[in-house]
Amino acid sequence: MSDTKTFLITGVSTGLGRALAHTAAAAGHRVVGTVRTPADARAFEALAGDTHARILDVTDHDAVHRVVDGAERDLGPVDVLVANAGYGHEGLFEESSMDDLRRQFEVNVFGTVAVIKAVLPHMRERRSGHIIAVTSMGGLITMPGLGFYHGSKFAVEGILETLGKEVADFGIHVTTVEPGSFRTDWSGRSMIRAPRVIADYDELFEPLRDRRIRAAGTQPGDPDKAAAAVLRMVAADRPPTRLLLGTDALRLVRAGRDAFDREMLAWSELSASTDFDDVSRSA
Repeated sequence: MSDTKTFLITGVSTGLGRALAHTAAAAGHRVVGTVRTPADARAFEALAGDTHARILDVTDHDAVHRVVDGAERDLGPVDVLVANAGYGHEGLFEESSMDDLRRQFEVNVFGTVAVIKAVLPHMRERRSGHIIAVTSMGGLITMPGLGFYHGSKFAVEGILETLGKEVADFGIHVTTVEPGSFRTDWSGRSMIRAPRVIADYDELFEPLRDRRIRAAGTQPGDPDKAAAAVLRMVAADRPPTRLLLGTDALRLVRAGRDAFDREMLAWSELSASTDFDDVSRSA
């Protein structure tokens, strides 16, 4: 594969998707970016570099295949897929509806999988490619009020880790990227908030919701630096299975893993007690 690559990036209108598309195009790569509206398409193609907008709703799976196949036909092989399109649902479990859950998974999980399924046969045939899904540090840890969002990102993490093992022999790399808090619209325009209706949760949740709202625009992460980091990772001979972005992601995920290890050790005797006796004696 040459140094110049063709990227297909979903959700390039704002945030990390836009930063990555801009940085990749500025570095000389060809970038096919998906957006939701004609206005966003015009704005994207106005960026400097070899940029090509495609209007796409990732929940329209037939359209996903048409866009991917068309890009392969008209612009050449997709070397790097970045499945970035998604949104956040904030709401307590008891206050969030089943429709909220379905919509969150339709976009964040099924939309991501649909794009990957459309690109993968082309990469497998060529025996090369890199599939990247932007999940979140929230795909590895949890916080109150984001249960449906965490569920969607945990799902993508599990699917992509498995996929990486299935396609490794085909020369295809698979990576999940887990950003921490970045100065994007994630907690603003890109977040849907469930209404508050149960007073019992006020003491726990109201300070958390208020803090997320007030944090918009002051998050520690720089989207342009995140984009540069992803490009460095793509250029590596052996890209990682996971790439955390941001010091907060490193700190919070490490703390979550440490807590898991402590609890697993504390309950390990009970965990080990469930084997057949003959298995335990031979171990």
